[in-house]
Amino acid sequence: MAGARVTLVRENQSPNLEVLSGDNGQFAFTNIAPGPFQLTITAADFATQSIPGTLRSGENCTVPQITLAVATAFTEVQVVLSQTELAEAQIKDEEKQRVFGVIPNFYVSYVPDAAPLSSKQKFELAWKSTVDPITFGVTGAIAGIEQAENRFSGYGQGAEGYGKRFGASYADLVTSTYIGGAILPSLLKQDPRYFYKGTGGKRSRILYALANSVICKGDNGHWQANYSGILGSLAAGGISNLYYPAKDRNGAGLTFENALIGIGATAAVNILQEFVVRKWTPNVPNSAPARP
Repeated sequence: MAGARVTLVRENQSPNLEVLSGDNGQFAFTNIAPGPFQLTITAADFATQSIPGTLRSGENCTVPQITLAVATAFTEVQVVLSQTELAEAQIKDEEKQRVFGVIPNFYVSYVPDAAPLSSKQKFELAWKSTVDPITFGVTGAIAGIEQAENRFSGYGQGAEGYGKRFGASYADLVTSTYIGGAILPSLLKQDPRYFYKGTGGKRSRILYALANSVICKGDNGHWQANYSGILGSLAAGGISNLYYPAKDRNGAGLTFENALIGIGATAAVNILQEFVVRKWTPNVPNSAPARP
């Protein structure tokens, strides 16, 4: 190999001697005092090679043929998840969030800078929330209370009345979850989740929780009016007039009234999320702030 750099190192002697190998790869040092020596050969793209030896007095020393190995290439590869993959991993964590280990608490993110959800992920989250066994159990309990109080008396009593109340209550849940948590958030590019704050004074956290009943985080990470939640409540209320007993349909007035009640209920739930629910939720992501 032509142009390899050969360095001759002698103990207790300086400076070191250097030559470049010729066209045929040979090199030579002359007028060298006897004693031990070290040859170091370097060349681009090849591993450095060192050859020890000893030169005796009056000797011409020919070193054996030296073979250079190709240098090991070190390549650093950084594996970075795409936003969709990161959001999917974070959703898996959210699906483990159950109050007391039982009640689903999927629509809360304990990661303040969580990746935005794709439209597909918003619909998947709505689906998993509405088909969760606990959701059916809670809906059944609500229907039972309504029947015991004879609410929506137009449904009647008995198994048929209970079935109608259960169907209406579940329909309310499905329409509000899908419209306010998947359809409109996908169209308006808004995030349907509540982002836990967990830091700051009580006053700032209460104000944050109240504000989040009418504002939300957009997919672009900026806060904006929660059109998805508000319009979703109105739409779900309007649709409910299709299946509730005729005498219980009070038109637009009741729809807007229920929407305002829904905003107030959301504010109350947000306060519970900020100060209470997290303590009762065993599976919280490690990146979440410490519990107060």
